[in-house]
Amino acid sequence: MEFITIALLALIAGETSYLAYKATPRNKIEKLSLLIDTSVLIDGRILSIARSGLITAPMIIPRSVIRELQYMADKADHDKRERAREGLDMIEQLKRIDEITVTVIDDKGSEAGVDERLVELAAKYHARLCTIDYNLNKAARAQGVSVVNINELAHAVRIVYLPGEIITIELVQPGQSAKQAVGYLDDGTMVVVDDGKSLIGQQVQASVTRSLQTAAGRMVFAKLAGKTIPQKARGLSQERPAVVSRVKADPARTQKFARKATQHARRRSPEDSLVDLANND
Repeated sequence: MEFITIALLALIAGETSYLAYKATPRNKIEKLSLLIDTSVLIDGRILSIARSGLITAPMIIPRSVIRELQYMADKADHDKRERAREGLDMIEQLKRIDEITVTVIDDKGSEAGVDERLVELAAKYHARLCTIDYNLNKAARAQGVSVVNINELAHAVRIVYLPGEIITIELVQPGQSAKQAVGYLDDGTMVVVDDGKSLIGQQVQASVTRSLQTAAGRMVFAKLAGKTIPQKARGLSQERPAVVSRVKADPARTQKFARKATQHARRRSPEDSLVDLANND
């Protein structure tokens, strides 16, 4: 009887230990961790995202990533050296954020390349791989590893424009169709405006017709809202708008004169304004 009692107590203790192990937050934290790769540290946007509070998960940085940054900081060309040094500084700045923890792990055991090693570590720690590397993104997802892509996050938080909304945009180049023109919003979103080719070089108001999400980002399609922004408001001299307005009927000449007008405005200096004032007197 005593033996049975001891066995039951041992069984209960074992079950309790197992349930406590399953309930511990350690595994949960590992699954929510972000395994940071070299491209993210060089890119730098991860710091602003972390400071904003959007990321509170623990971050894991392998020593192989740090070694790669150190190699680039010593051996690469000037631009890459500066980027690599910024990436190394980024680690220290991330560590100073109270809301997250940054852990540097040793991964010397693997002889695989940095990318393969990152995928292995993400699978080992049940972590999400944080990257902006397109090929690494594809390879990791193909092997069942969860990926957080900073570029995809940036696209996701862009403003959504609904059909009928009016936007102001500068048309900078022709579109694929004969009469289309293309401009870009402040966040980099491409806007294709129908019948806008003759107004390239000018700011126009356009009405959104639809938007399209592509692998490269969001595209917005719009049509002219029947109003252009006066060039005087864009800093041009009073003489130039009159020249541009006289040639609106000829699209080719419109582009030529608008381009020259913009270049002329950019070359004007404070001294030019003083000369004009003296001449008017």
